[in-house]
Amino acid sequence: MGPKTLILVDMQNDFFPGGTVAIPRANQIIPFVNLLQAKFQGIVAAQTWHPRNHKSFASTHYKKSGETILLNGLQQILWPDHCVENTIGAQLVRGLETRKINKIFKTGMDMEIDSFSGFYDNGHSKPSGLGEYLSGKKVQEIFIAGLATDYCVKNTALDAVMLGFKTTVIEDACRGMNLHEKDTQYALDEMRRKGVSIITSNLIFSEL
Repeated sequence: MGPKTLILVDMQNDFFPGGTVAIPRANQIIPFVNLLQAKFQGIVAAQTWHPRNHKSFASTHYKKSGETILLNGLQQILWPDHCVENTIGAQLVRGLETRKINKIFKTGMDMEIDSFSGFYDNGHSKPSGLGEYLSGKKVQEIFIAGLATDYCVKNTALDAVMLGFKTTVIEDACRGMNLHEKDTQYALDEMRRKGVSIITSNLIFSEL
C-alpha cells in the first residue's frame, strides 16, 4: 500500500482575501494546511489554471457573476475572472508551505468546460493526470484540504471515491463559498452519503 497522500485544492491567491473569488475566512486554513503537511509523505496540489476569456467567466458572456448558463450541455455558474494562467491570482497563496509538494496538477485549462475536480473536467471527459499519478505511486488513501468545500473540494472527493480511493476531507482545513445558505453543509452531507469520511485536523495530528 502506498503512502497516505494529502491533496491541496485551489490554495491560490484569487480564492483568498483580496482575490477575485475570495472565500470567507479562507486565510484561516493556511496554518492548518502547513502543519498538516508534516504528517504526510505524499503531497500534491490541484491548481486552477484558466485561459483568458474562459467560458466559465461572466465577462466572456457579458453577464453577471452568479448567473447560470448551459455550457456544452452542463449547467455552468458564471464567475468573475479568476486564476488566469500566469497571473498573480493563479499563483499558490502567499504563506503556503510549498517545499513538500511533490507535484502540481493544473485544472480548468480547456476553454470550453469548467473543472471543479482535481481529477477531471466537469464532463468527466479529460483526466488531469492526478488519478493516474496516485495509482502509479500505489496510493490507496487520500486526504483533502483546501477550497472550496462546496465546489472543488467536494468534486475532488467524489471523483476520488469513484476512482476507488479511500477518501477523507479534513473539514477545518477547508472553507466553503456558501453562495446559498447551507451550501457547505449540504456538500458535507453529500460527501458522507457517497462514502467520503469527514474529520477534523486534530485526528490527523493525534493518529497519523
